[in-house]
Amino acid sequence: MTTRIERLVTSGQFTLDGGTWDVENNVWIVGDEREVIVIDAAHDAQAIAEAVDDRVLKAIVCTHAHNDHIDAAPALADLTGAKIWLHPDDLPLWKLTHPDRDPDNHLSDGLVIETAGADLTVLHTPGHAPGAVCLHEPGLGVVFTGDTLFQGGPGATGRSYSHFPTIIDSIRDKLLTLPPETKVLTGHGDPTTIGAEAPHLAEWIARGH
Repeated sequence: MTTRIERLVTSGQFTLDGGTWDVENNVWIVGDEREVIVIDAAHDAQAIAEAVDDRVLKAIVCTHAHNDHIDAAPALADLTGAKIWLHPDDLPLWKLTHPDRDPDNHLSDGLVIETAGADLTVLHTPGHAPGAVCLHEPGLGVVFTGDTLFQGGPGATGRSYSHFPTIIDSIRDKLLTLPPETKVLTGHGDPTTIGAEAPHLAEWIARGH
């Protein structure tokens, strides 16, 4: 069976530091006809469950714990029986949205999450959030970057729990070392590649310290 990547776009709101913004999020589903994982259960557990359909949902992996990336995670877990994975450094952010429900498992740098022939390696990439991670699958030639890297530059670092020099270090050390043809699948908006972003990122890195 062929491993494939599906994108579902869900709409909702991002709330932090007393502000609220309307957002659209990419929910990534990775797997085959039998089993999948979901990367970032955003906004609409029912829509995500319908996209998963009758396949086994092996894991709900959170790239970070901003509310717009995790708000539907507990409901999706309840619908499917899947476990929620989060890096422990993002537990303070998680608790802002889900004070009465902990993630089930902890992500760590170098951990490999397997599903349907795909091996997703966790890259701890703090900066946008302390526990932000990216997920690299060299066999598929992709990296899921959450809000760490977008088309046009790094994720935002102007709010609580974020730090610009840290995100620049993460991108330089963990992402720019990947093959330039690696497809970057982001938490919001359109895909890009490591090679396409590298020239712009050199300017950001120069500003980073």
